[in-house]
Amino acid sequence: MLRAIQNLGCSSSGWLLWKPRTSTSGGFSFISVSTRPFSYSSSSSSTRAARTNNCSFLHEFSACKTPSFRRFRARSESNPDAASASSSASVAPQSSSSGNVRKISFCQWCGGPTKHEIPSGEEKMRAICTVCGKIAYQNPKMVVGCLIEHDNQVLLCKRKIQPSYGLWTLPAGYMEIGESAAEGAIRETWEEANAEVEGLSPFAQLDIPLIGQTYIIFLAKLKKPQFSPGPESSECQLFALNDIPFNSLAFSSMFVTLNLYIEDVKAGKPKFHYGTIKKR
Repeated sequence: MLRAIQNLGCSSSGWLLWKPRTSTSGGFSFISVSTRPFSYSSSSSSTRAARTNNCSFLHEFSACKTPSFRRFRARSESNPDAASASSSASVAPQSSSSGNVRKISFCQWCGGPTKHEIPSGEEKMRAICTVCGKIAYQNPKMVVGCLIEHDNQVLLCKRKIQPSYGLWTLPAGYMEIGESAAEGAIRETWEEANAEVEGLSPFAQLDIPLIGQTYIIFLAKLKKPQFSPGPESSECQLFALNDIPFNSLAFSSMFVTLNLYIEDVKAGKPKFHYGTIKKR
């Protein structure tokens, strides 16, 4: 049910180069990701190049088989996003962009026309109804999902809807009113992969301020080894960590999450990750 455009980004040319660094403290890690445009090619040669140049995501992990940059192409439809990561032990500086805010022309309560101005005592431009005077606030969306572990593999779904049709993602989508983050992640997993999960534990929170989204991803186990594509998926498949299709992932949040997971597995020490993806 993740329909908002939160893609890796597109450009007429350019490789994604990801130079990783994180700050860690005990069982917690902070990451800051900055993004630039890149492009996608589905040719077998580019796929081989992506796999050949596979490497460690985190700078601290030294057992990488290839150089310390990850290189691949990925498809997108909007919002440029490739990545070179930098880190801080404190909260990352805010992006120079205030985020994509849609223009609201009519009041959602009475249907009256709106005016756009900064209300008294506030700092941001708001849509204010000229009839009833109510202010329309636009708030970030919460996206929840599961990173499902099974026999040293992870479950991915190939999207059957736009955006990112035909690309792979973790089962995830928007939280609904009246459910917790964990309940939403369980529901989305069932809807997209017909999979029942248990043992949920928080793994990563990734904020994407420019497009007003926050991701909360849970680690989970299959209750039973049964899954199949839901209405929004064309395929569901378990991937060994070395076979994850990084050149065909749907969203930057999935790229970051899966790389963090791989590094935790290699380090033998899982931890909770918080980070900001700063799209340009």
